[in-house]
Amino acid sequence: MTAAVRVVRPGAYTTVQDGGRVGFQHLGVPVSGALDPFAFRVANLLVGNPPGRAVLEVTILGPELEVLAPADLAVAGAQLDVRVNGEGVGCWRSFRVAPGDVVSVGQATAGCRAYLAVTGGFDVPVVMGSRSTYAGGAIGGLNGRSLRAGDELAALPGALLARPRELPDRLRPDYPGEVGLRAVRGPQDEFFDEGFRRLFGEPYLVTPKADRMGYRLQGAPVPLAPGRPRSIVSEPSMPGGVQIPPDEQPIVLLVEQTVGGYAKIATVVTPDLGRLAQTTPGDRVVFEEVDLDAAHGLYREAVARSRTIEDLW
Repeated sequence: MTAAVRVVRPGAYTTVQDGGRVGFQHLGVPVSGALDPFAFRVANLLVGNPPGRAVLEVTILGPELEVLAPADLAVAGAQLDVRVNGEGVGCWRSFRVAPGDVVSVGQATAGCRAYLAVTGGFDVPVVMGSRSTYAGGAIGGLNGRSLRAGDELAALPGALLARPRELPDRLRPDYPGEVGLRAVRGPQDEFFDEGFRRLFGEPYLVTPKADRMGYRLQGAPVPLAPGRPRSIVSEPSMPGGVQIPPDEQPIVLLVEQTVGGYAKIATVVTPDLGRLAQTTPGDRVVFEEVDLDAAHGLYREAVARSRTIEDLW
């Protein structure tokens, strides 16, 4: 196994992630994986990888890496400054690197997370079917943790591109300071009455308590219906659940949560979770109610969009 890069500086919080660790939630092991599936898939496609190969998930401030082997790299997601040997190369496009090159990924100016892909995909041990890092359980990734200075990462075999790839501007998402999250009622919709008017009628702010487990929001209190208990018997949870704790401030669950003991007033549709993961503290979130049929339609649209991008190359 040949190392592909050496970490000079790790950035704020950089981990190895892939499509996630599915099928072990009943054992308390969360799905993990890339928080923005769209940017994750595009980063891989830009370097010619299958869309599920392991990448580096960059949060707010990216790493500085020394290149150890020839490769194509690409960064997709949050708007940030990407340079090779001090020269800007940009995001949403591939670029060729050679041994001795230094790649630096700066601080995000819009969005929160970006994905750095390498030819072949990063090669770390497969744990329960995934290379994703779950730092809370020290599982997967590189020794179950975020990157540190001095770490070396290998890559799986892969062919260099015949020509660079770039995602057209029309297909690139933007990352505004206010995002809409479409959501269906439930699963504990019988616990709420007035709460629906609050959740779907008022804006909420993203608080600093926002990570891979979930995003705690702040805004108009979401009350439970009279006589309903403040908590429920803990039950399995899924990414997108909007739970209401005793302080009546919503928490949107993400990929590193397996159970919850608070009533969930709504569930955010899957295609919108990546948009939430690109928000930062102080951004605004507005919930929009949709029914289940509409949610299924939104998912189909997201799948079709991904296939359109795969057909570009």
